[in-house]
Amino acid sequence: MDFVKMQGIGNDYVYVDAINQKIADPAALAIRIADRHYGVGGDGLILVADPTGKGKEGGADIRMRMFNADGSEAEMCGNGIRCVAKFAYDRGISRANPMRVETLRGILTLDLWLEHGKVAQVSVNMGPPILKPAEIPVLLMGLDRVVDHPWQQVLNLPTMLPTSDWIAASGMADQFTCVSMGNPHVVFFCRDVNRIPLEAIGPKIEKHELFPKRINVHFVQVCNSKELIMRTWERGSGVTLACGTGASAVCVAGVLTDRCDRLVRIALPGGQLGLKWNHADDCVYMTGPAVEVFTGTWPEE
Repeated sequence: MDFVKMQGIGNDYVYVDAINQKIADPAALAIRIADRHYGVGGDGLILVADPTGKGKEGGADIRMRMFNADGSEAEMCGNGIRCVAKFAYDRGISRANPMRVETLRGILTLDLWLEHGKVAQVSVNMGPPILKPAEIPVLLMGLDRVVDHPWQQVLNLPTMLPTSDWIAASGMADQFTCVSMGNPHVVFFCRDVNRIPLEAIGPKIEKHELFPKRINVHFVQVCNSKELIMRTWERGSGVTLACGTGASAVCVAGVLTDRCDRLVRIALPGGQLGLKWNHADDCVYMTGPAVEVFTGTWPEE
């Protein structure tokens, strides 16, 4: 089986052409191939496939299936979908620009920026944020509050974390905000993201009873209204260098809690992303690079 290792600001996946190659058990393959010691290594596996019938009716050019390193299938990956567009365009699978990609989040539109005939940067319309508790999903568990707008129910919720030294050291707010970008995210704001023991606290929050489908966890430091810093514990993959849907959710959470503007730059450990939550259509637009690392062949089993 031929594969391509790709990354978007350090969020790395193994990409496979599932149009011309049959992948019998992608969940099992994801666990093996994403292993950083015994496999190719990556945050997961992404298949580039033909659209489904519904996708074709909606005008999709290609389809993306994304599997985390633990084999679980996720709805979307913002950094991953940029690389899907590069994979498809550079290999002639689709020359559409804009390119429409079918995901479990729906069909998303991507604008491709070319250098020397190949994709270098991609801007993705991530769609509107989902802010209804049941659709994120997050269980309010008696936390229902009197609000002016339904989306305010998921803002500034009281933290589920016990008081600890690292919370004080990091200056973490005692509240959190939930947003879905087709997959669920929880956002904590703090003064210093480097003081967060991400490896210890990330899995506990990911699997907390408030989140029935588990959740992606983000800690965010506000530099100013146009610049944020974030670190991520990704559902099913652990600590990652970047998370595109997470950065989109962070932009929304920052705007709704009056911490940042609708147009921001977000610094992640792997690099920077440009985010814009457009007021006119309510959609979040994310722009960043897509990079091919190497190609290889995975032995048949």
